[in-house]
Amino acid sequence: MTHWIYKKYPHLFKKVKGIVEESITGIHRLHHLSKAGKLCVPAINVNDSVTKQKFDNLYCCRESILDSLKKTADIMFGGKQVAVCGYGEVGKGCSAALKAMGSIVYVTEIDPICALQACMDGFRLAKLGDVVRQVDMVITCTGNKNVVVREHMDLMKNGCVVCNMGRSNTEIDVNSLRTPELVWQHVRAQVDHIIWPDGKRIVLLAEGRVLNLSSSTVPIYVLSITATTQALALIELFNAPEGRYKQDVYLLPKKLGNNHYPLSEIG
Repeated sequence: MTHWIYKKYPHLFKKVKGIVEESITGIHRLHHLSKAGKLCVPAINVNDSVTKQKFDNLYCCRESILDSLKKTADIMFGGKQVAVCGYGEVGKGCSAALKAMGSIVYVTEIDPICALQACMDGFRLAKLGDVVRQVDMVITCTGNKNVVVREHMDLMKNGCVVCNMGRSNTEIDVNSLRTPELVWQHVRAQVDHIIWPDGKRIVLLAEGRVLNLSSSTVPIYVLSITATTQALALIELFNAPEGRYKQDVYLLPKKLGNNHYPLSEIG
């Protein structure tokens, strides 16, 4: 909406005191506008606030990954070998849920601190290329591009499930699968089989889009936390004295990010 107003009705920004943005795509656009000197009003980045990262990203994904996989692929988790790419908050949630269900979880991670956390949490650190032949599922949780590419998918075993829990639809190189030698078989909503010439097939969920947004419900309590964080950011911008915020992108002040009632006080 910010981008649309800027392109179509820039004069409306004269009446706007600030912007609150929760989507990662929107935040990237705001940063681009800011660097170009075209951001007309201050903006608060809610996505990277403490409550959004530590609650929505972690606990929402910990629950919705299982729901999404059950609804789409009807998977039995016990004993399955799973590669989780990325051990940020989303990767932590997915890994914990799968481990609790009896899956054998490998974690791939390039950040040394997150890799150490995965190790201390009892997960097996690996390079995707070293385990891709044996795993039953590959789940991307990085927010990066082309984490799983055609070379990886050529090596996957028959029936391997591939899905994305990251920020966008760029983590799995789906375009590399749209070639004449591969056959796409649409099984049902959000489920496609990609069949190789030798008969091997992988199960691609939601065409590489964010799985829990496509195939699951998101717990309303977690959503309420993020919505409350957005409301606090709006109040902060509206009540801020002149000059506190320039025409730039700001993180939510930590005292506001922590300004939620603990569960024991919710009656």
